Amino acid sequence: MQGRTALVTGASRGIGLAIAQSLVDRGARVVVTARKAEALAEAVESLGGPEVAVAVAGHAGDPAHRAEAVRTAIDSFGGLDMLVGNVGVNPVYGPMVDLDLDAFRKILDTNVVSSLGLVQEAWRAWMAEHGGSVLFVASVAGLRSSENIGGYGVSKAAVINLTTQLAVELGPTVRVNAVAPAVVKTRFAGALYEGREAEVAAEYPVGRLGEPADVGEAAAYLLGDGAGWVTGQTLVLDGGRLSRSR
Repeated sequence: MQGRTALVTGASRGIGLAIAQSLVDRGARVVVTARKAEALAEAVESLGGPEVAVAVAGHAGDPAHRAEAVRTAIDSFGGLDMLVGNVGVNPVYGPMVDLDLDAFRKILDTNVVSSLGLVQEAWRAWMAEHGGSVLFVASVAGLRSSENIGGYGVSKAAVINLTTQLAVELGPTVRVNAVAPAVVKTRFAGALYEGREAEVAAEYPVGRLGEPADVGEAAAYLLGDGAGWVTGQTLVLDGGRLSRSR
C-alpha cells in the first residue's frame, strides 16, 4: 500500500485505530476522524506522526465534517484510495418494543445515513475518476437477532445491505466490502463481556474474544489488491461463534 491514502472514521481508538495501524504498517498514509481532538492527537502520534497520519475532529453525522475529512485526505496526501466507514453508536439498551424512536433515528442517522454520505462525498471528490476501495465495519448483530441491542443490529443490517448495493452501483470503479465482527475487546463493547470474559469467550470455538488487530488484518486484506476480485461481500469475524447451533 505504499503511496496510497486511506480515510478511516471512528479511528481514535479500538477497531478504527487498529485498521488505521494495519494500513500504515503496509505503507499507507491515513486521515483519521473521531469526535475528540485530544484522543485523535494521541492516535496520530501512535501511528507515526503527521508524515503518515493526519486527524480531522468532528461528528460523522455532520456533512461539513465529512467533506472536510475527504478534502483533507486529498490536500494532505494527494488522493483518497481507501475509505473505511467505522461509525457505530448504540445509546440505548433493551427490547425493541420499548425503544425510544428518537434514539432509534439517531442510531440510523449515525450508523447508516452518515456512512452513505461519506461514500457519496468520496465518490464525487475523487473515487469516481480515480477508483478505490471502500470498507464498512458492520457487526454480527446485523446478521441475526441480538438481545437488548436490536436497534444497533437493525442499523448494521442496513449497512450490510448498503455494502451490496454500492458494490453494484460503483463497480467496476470502486470495490465495496464489509466486515462483521462479533465481540471485540474494545471500550464500545465492554458491556457485553466485562466481568465475565471467560464465560463469554467459552461460546467461541477459537476460545477467545476478538482483538482490534484481528479486524485490522482483515480490513487490510479487503482494501488491498489481494482482494481485487472481491466486492459486495461481508466477511464475518466471529471466532466461529455463528457456527454454533445456539
